[in-house]
Amino acid sequence: MASEFDLIARYFTRPAPGAVLGVGDDAALLTVSDGMSLAISSDMLVAGRHFFADADPCFLGHKTLAVNLSDMAAMGARPRWATLALALPDVDETWLAAFSAGFFALAERFDVDLVGGDTTCGPLNMAVSILGEVPRAQALRRDTAKVGDDIWVSGELGGAAWGLKHLLGEIVLDADEVRACLTRLHTPEPRVALGLALRGVAHAAIDLSDGLLADLGHILTRSGVGAEIFLADLPVHPALGAHLHDPLARRCLLAGGDDYELCLTAPPQHADAVCAAAACAGVSVRRIGLICAQAGLRVRDVQGQPLNIEVQGYDHFAA
Repeated sequence: MASEFDLIARYFTRPAPGAVLGVGDDAALLTVSDGMSLAISSDMLVAGRHFFADADPCFLGHKTLAVNLSDMAAMGARPRWATLALALPDVDETWLAAFSAGFFALAERFDVDLVGGDTTCGPLNMAVSILGEVPRAQALRRDTAKVGDDIWVSGELGGAAWGLKHLLGEIVLDADEVRACLTRLHTPEPRVALGLALRGVAHAAIDLSDGLLADLGHILTRSGVGAEIFLADLPVHPALGAHLHDPLARRCLLAGGDDYELCLTAPPQHADAVCAAAACAGVSVRRIGLICAQAGLRVRDVQGQPLNIEVQGYDHFAA
């Protein structure tokens, strides 16, 4: 039976040209570029909480890194290095080969070096710490939204959560809808290029992991402001579009989570620059509301009336 060190050498040791020293020692050695700040983020994915235990391991490898790349995108940081800690219930080399293939395919796309980590026996979960670089004083943050800013969202919302409802048996989608929604759920596309293009354009940003209302709420809390958003202006995933009269569909759109799009604020005079940044990154953006002085987050329907929204977003400690 393969040892921990055999598994690391076989599946997770790759050249790390961006590091002074990568996998194989007690710690990696890294050098940050001149004039840059180091951006660091960590995320954990746990079987039964964040994914089904029988999830496709290649897709799971992709998503394990993608959710961390999304954090770098939200900071306007260029991802550089990552560490990976894996707990495995047993040694399944077929599973490991597929997981590492999904992980490294995405890592290579974004020039991210895996420079360390750990493996152990235990309930299936994986934790990534990612490190990136951003020019000093240019990081996109949650605490810098300004009254009068427009609120923007990239891509489309609700598809991943709608696909999860299908997997849970709460709705039934047709084959094309299943394919489109599960692609969003299992292999999210981190908006790194958009985050880089928004440096000096956006005031504040966050990635949408737990749902639009919850994540935008973090910006409002940290910035000490309020917001109004308009249901009719939200970029809705096509599989969800015809169902917004259904409270479940509306909840997926506003609070479903797993979108991994960027939500940002920017002054109105930067509207053209936001659109240009999105065009440069090859992603769509929509203006969905505005930052205001009155505390709280209000969602207005197509008639302009406030909606009563009870569920704000995904709760990692909810039953």
